[in-house]
Formats: sequence, C-alpha cells, structure tokens
Amino acid sequence: MQTHSRFKYGVIGVFLLVLALAAAGLMIAISDVPSEIFLMDGNSQTLQVGFPFELELEEGEQSVSAVTVQGDSLKDKKSYSLSEPLVISGQEEGKCNASLKVFGVKVKDIQITVLEEVMLVPGGQSIGVMLHTKGALVVGSMNITSKTGEPVNPAKVAGLQAGDIIEKYNGEEIKDAAHLSELINQDEEGAARLSVRRGDQNLELTIYPVQDAEDGLWKLGVWVRDSTLGVGTLTFYDSASGKFAGLGHAITDVDTGKLLTVKDGEIVKSDILEVVKGEEGEPGELRGSFGQNDEVIGTISKNTEYGLYGNTQKQMQNGIYGALPAAKRDEVKVGEATLLCTLDDSGVKEYSCKIVKVNSQDSPEQKSFVVQIDDERLLETTGGIVQGMSGSPIIQNGKIVGAVTHVFINDPTQGYGIYLDWMLSEMYSF
Repeated sequence: MQTHSRFKYGVIGVFLLVLALAAAGLMIAISDVPSEIFLMDGNSQTLQVGFPFELELEEGEQSVSAVTVQGDSLKDKKSYSLSEPLVISGQEEGKCNASLKVFGVKVKDIQITVLEEVMLVPGGQSIGVMLHTKGALVVGSMNITSKTGEPVNPAKVAGLQAGDIIEKYNGEEIKDAAHLSELINQDEEGAARLSVRRGDQNLELTIYPVQDAEDGLWKLGVWVRDSTLGVGTLTFYDSASGKFAGLGHAITDVDTGKLLTVKDGEIVKSDILEVVKGEEGEPGELRGSFGQNDEVIGTISKNTEYGLYGNTQKQMQNGIYGALPAAKRDEVKVGEATLLCTLDDSGVKEYSCKIVKVNSQDSPEQKSFVVQIDDERLLETTGGIVQGMSGSPIIQNGKIVGAVTHVFINDPTQGYGIYLDWMLSEMYSF
C-alpha cells in the first residue's frame, strides 16, 4: 500500500510538473506573437510560433483587401492554425484586426496595418543617449559582513542573478537604485518580497536584508544600476508622426549583456571628440561628449533588439537630404550604396559603400545584409565601421534601405545592416 501511494503521488507530481512547463511554454509562445504588425504594401511577414494557436480575423470596420493570409483574403477565409508558419502579406493600405486563440479562447489581440508609402528624413547625426531603466538592474552580488562578523550573501540565498530587474520591494515600485536602498532601510530587519523580472519571466522572491557591520546600513548583497550613457547615430525621423529611430540594435548593459528596459530617457546632440581607428581584431570607436545640460533632441520610449525609438522635440534635418522613401525588403539589392554619419564638428557627411550580400528574411532579424565600406575618406579616418556608427542610415537608389548595426571584428571594412522594414515595425508600434 505504501509503495502504491508513493507511486500515485509520484505520478501526480510528474503531471503537475508537465502542466506547469506547458503553461510556461504557452505564456512564452503568446509573448512571441506581436500585438501589432506593420507592413509596407507588397511586403510580407511570417509568424513562426510552433504552438497550436488559432489566428482568427475579426469582423468589423476594417479593410478586407488590406492583407492576405496564406494567400487567402479576409473575405475568403478567416481562421488559420499557427502550428505551421503563417505568411501575412500586405496588399493595399488599410488595417484589420485578428485574435489569437487557444481552444477557442481569445488570449491576445493583434492589429495588422499596411502602409502604402512611408517618407522619412534620414539621420546620420551623432547622438548622446541617456537611458533610465525600469526598476534596478542586478549587475552582480557581494558578501556582506554581518554584525556577528560572518560573511553573508542574501541575494545568492534568495536566488537573485545578474541580469535580473528588481521592479518592486514589498509591493512598492522601485524608481531607481537610491530608492531601493531607501526602502530596504525603512523596513530593515525581516523578510522582504521582491518582484523580479528575468527575461520573459516574472518572479516573486523572498530575501532577508542584512545589516552591514561597517556602515550600519541594511543591504541585499547586490550591485545594481538604473541608467546608462552612450553614443550612437540617428537613423531617421518621421515628420508626419514626430517619431525617430536610431542605433539599429538594442542598448544592453555593459556587465550583464541584458537588454535594458526603458523607464524614460533622452537623446541629445553629441560632439565627436576623437575617432579611434578600427583594425583587425580591434574595433574602433567614435568618442563623443554630451551632458544633461545639452539641448534635448527627443525622448526615448522604446529600446528593442532592432533599435532605439522615441519622439522628437523639433523638426530634424541632416543638411544633405530631405524626406526620402522607405525601401521595401525586396528592393534592397547587392550593389552601390551610401551611408550617412558624423565624424567631426563639420556635421553629417555621405560616404560610399557597397551592399555585398542580402539575406532573405520573413520575420524581424538584426543581420539583414552585409555592407562593405569602400570610401577612401572614411577608411582613412575610421578604418571602416566603428562603434558609435550603429544606426547610420544606408541609402540605395534614392531610398532608405536600412541602418548599420554591427562591425565584423576581423574585418572592420565590413559589417551588418538591418532592413528598414523591421525598424519601421518597431517605431509604429508605440
């Protein structure tokens, strides 16, 4: 009987574990599906979830001709399975709404927007980025010498890890690192509840602060950060919406490599003080200068894998181009192109380059194409692509096709660019 009971409880335990894992997988899969999809007329995007969701196009005030799904129009078919990749194509300017369902229950709303033509002002200006994160980012842990003289590490015991973001302390939202310290020393001894975000997970942890024998302050045994500074390049400005995009890749924490979430932030004009030339194995750098008293160009709303986005305070021009059309992915070709960037106080300049490889992408990725610098002026000054040039807009056949994102470490004359499509989708979704 005892063996039978153990077996029964063992089966129940395994079942509950499988159920919990399935629920976690479901939540991650739901978060992988965008709540908004933006397409330029003629372009498509593939949803690859690998989970048996159902996508149902909704009735209502919408353009039935705006999109096709798997080649079918809204008026022909309205329900699709997401167990296989699903191709959504833009046919004409308009909008439609869809629902993501599991066993007939709606779990997410999705809006699909098709844009006929987008006109953007290319950037190229050097910008200083001042970003404040949500909560306090854990960058490391440390031992604390307690009143008894013993080294203790409350963070390690509680399960905190580098890269975790502490969002709440005993239910109160954390404004910054100083605020966290204040809350710890208000409550002092006893258990505290931490609301922590770790990637896509939201965790509730219990921690016991310890009083430091050296300064008498109560501490969690973690190093935290709440802001970051850096230099990059503005990619484009949309005069119709007042929105901007820059960098082409995420701002990540220098210690943990984790993407930083935005509480607020600003971009300001940056002056280039020095150009460190890139060499094989040693990436170069644009070293800029800016401060909190400099004129604010725009406010930051979003930091994603595909760039930095926000709203501008005024009209923006680079002195070379006015508004140019945004290129569709299939318009980007191997061949001659130019890029815009700032290397000194003379402002934005245009340099020649070549697109030497184009990758076929049907869902957002950073490394869309390979660009090679062939302008002798730029090669002489920078050696090619250097840190700080990320976001430099690339122009081909009179259209903005994307932005520089990364340099090849072993060949600074080459680097990756991102399709403008993926940056537009991020910019229009806030």
